[in-house]
Amino acid sequence: MAQNQQQPIYILPENTMRTIGRDAQRNNIMAARLVAETVRTTLGPKGMDKMIVDSLGDITVTNDGVTILNEMQIEHPTAKMLVEVAKTQEAQVGDGTTTAVIIAGELLKNAERLLDQEIHPTMIVKGYRQAAEKAQEALNEMAENLTKDDKATLKKIVVTAMTGKGAESSKDKLAEIIVKAVVEVAEGNLVDMTDIKIEKKVGGGIDDSELIQGLVLDKEKVHSTMPKQVRNAKVLLLDSAIEVKNTEIDAKIQITDPSQLQGFVDQEEKILKDMVDRIIKSGANVVFCQKGIDDIAQYFLSKAGIYAARRVKKSDMEMLSRATGAGILTKLSNVSPKDLGFAGLVEEVKYGDEELTFVRECKNPKAVTLLIRGGTQHVVDEVERAVRDAVGDLIASLSVGKVVAGAGAPEIEVAKKLRKYATSLSGREQLAVQAFADAMEIVPRTLAENAGLDPIDMLTELKSEHDKGNKWAGLDVFKGKVMDAWKAGVIEPLKIKTQAVKAASEVAELILRIDDVIAGGSKSHGMPQGMPPGMGGMGGMPEY
Repeated sequence: MAQNQQQPIYILPENTMRTIGRDAQRNNIMAARLVAETVRTTLGPKGMDKMIVDSLGDITVTNDGVTILNEMQIEHPTAKMLVEVAKTQEAQVGDGTTTAVIIAGELLKNAERLLDQEIHPTMIVKGYRQAAEKAQEALNEMAENLTKDDKATLKKIVVTAMTGKGAESSKDKLAEIIVKAVVEVAEGNLVDMTDIKIEKKVGGGIDDSELIQGLVLDKEKVHSTMPKQVRNAKVLLLDSAIEVKNTEIDAKIQITDPSQLQGFVDQEEKILKDMVDRIIKSGANVVFCQKGIDDIAQYFLSKAGIYAARRVKKSDMEMLSRATGAGILTKLSNVSPKDLGFAGLVEEVKYGDEELTFVRECKNPKAVTLLIRGGTQHVVDEVERAVRDAVGDLIASLSVGKVVAGAGAPEIEVAKKLRKYATSLSGREQLAVQAFADAMEIVPRTLAENAGLDPIDMLTELKSEHDKGNKWAGLDVFKGKVMDAWKAGVIEPLKIKTQAVKAASEVAELILRIDDVIAGGSKSHGMPQGMPPGMGGMGGMPEY
């Protein structure tokens, strides 16, 4: 009798892990939610910090979302997608990384509720896409205009960005120098981040941080007898070496008499003396050279009382050019006074056991330096992250020219408008738009939770204020009540919100469309590469 038994067919290699359908979605959503939960406690003025210790024992203490997610070295493939959201937010705006990640996590959590009600993922994705567009519209409608002359608002943006971070104790002092730096290098409303150099040095307190109208270089003067300070410096920037060139081809020279050798040495010295004479003749008293400076040339320069530094990085040379107004010269043969730049003071300063060169008091500089100080390396690192976020916020505010109040106000307003919009829809996407509206409320909810307040009470109060037409009603986490966030000076760039909504909704839509996870087996052992335990089967919980 012929056997009717079906032979099993294997189309994937051995050790491949595969999760299909609802299990795949559940696992993916769980992984993404775990990432969001990790950074959630860092949000807001009352957010806490994380200490991350890497395999070498190096410690990072921070509450910057993208730094935490980068340092954690997440393995789970879906969780990595949320890290990408934070990285995009960091690259585009420089701040709001935690906001973007927790909105994405909440969108997925709410989508799971809809999936349990047998709503198809593509319907949810469609609804989310419509809601995201509507949210962008609502944010743009509610935003207020901003110009670079409005220094008071610019300062509030910086203070808001620093509240709840390591730099909070000195936020007013830092806000002043950051606003000054950004306005100084702004051309119209556009600012190039590379024109603001952030240099950090351990020692002193955060209050000792300063804005230098020029540059700080990690370089010392090349000769000990050169002046330590040069006032009214005329700066020459040179990207060729002050050395005698070696011949390009191998040459053999036979010498029959010691005086001939002396002639070679004298000739070399004469070439270097000519080079230095040209520099002196141009009127320069400070020289920054991108390449080397010969020992003999160093001696001649110091004799002429010229301050010189060598092997200056190309990026620093370009910044020096923008700060002092000097051109970068390739040849010394045609140097003239009009090629020189100006700095009020060039000096060598000793910090700890290293010497730095300060180029200060430039007239109308287009490149400046923020020198960050702090008691320990960890403090300085965290202050630097806070300053970078604040500078990013200012640049984002000015480039778009629009700002919104913070403290959870825009999210509540967007949620209110989305709920109204949902009533105009007839299909199942109406439920998805409502889920999107609920997800937006995760920001004020988290602010309340992190401050130890009752999130339900706070949200109800906030909603009733917004229903009365107070679009800037936000959460005062210090007093535990609702306030007018605009009047309180809690101001953020519009771009933080629009970018966070855009990135979060896109990644949520991407993850929801996945219904099959196939992880290829590695040849050496049974565990699929890049797949942590718990991806196969429904009971496992994704680790990271």
